[in-house]
Amino acid sequence: MKPNSTDLAAYYAKRAGVFEQVYEKPERQADLAVLRQRLAEVLAGHRVLELACGTGYWTQYYASSAASVLATDVNPEMIALAQAKGLDANKVTWKLADAFDLQVTGSFSACFAGFWWSHVMREDQEDFLQDLRQKLGKDTLLVLMDNVYVEGSSTTIARTDLQGNTFQIRTLPDGGRYEVLKNFPTDSALRKKLAAATKEIRILRLEHYWMLTCRLK
Repeated sequence: MKPNSTDLAAYYAKRAGVFEQVYEKPERQADLAVLRQRLAEVLAGHRVLELACGTGYWTQYYASSAASVLATDVNPEMIALAQAKGLDANKVTWKLADAFDLQVTGSFSACFAGFWWSHVMREDQEDFLQDLRQKLGKDTLLVLMDNVYVEGSSTTIARTDLQGNTFQIRTLPDGGRYEVLKNFPTDSALRKKLAAATKEIRILRLEHYWMLTCRLK
């Protein structure tokens, strides 16, 4: 795991059991319905590599339309919950893998990373994209999905560092508190960051979420 200001793996391992509660907020339901449909359409027929799949929440909504799925996460706690969803084992494979040090084999036509880009330091994002290009190859479809900061719905930003990374204080059910990196890029910032490594960038921005599709150069 690439080091940063907080141990994301430890935080999400402890949060695994309540991970999907974030998708239960009433004000987000209309946006979520749009994203579920769009994701299934965009990944239809693709051989998908999913990064940081968590509990498989998003995997379950596009797996039936994809040709195949290799869904990865660094946390065995998350993978166990994802496997319990009972998705078609002939189509979906689960694997422990670190998105920052990706050790996977296979041929993929698409890569999906849901709610992962916000956890990559701004100064590391270009290197992360270059690594994906080397592993996946030219013209691979890349799909990113993440949060928009909405006052009153999003967790308050606790601080911003010198590179412009923003951090939140998250409290777990056991009372544990973690400082978690969570960036909220604008459309222009996304286009600027991805321009060198990708092409055909398209962004759907809803009230609470954004979704970006592009192809690796």
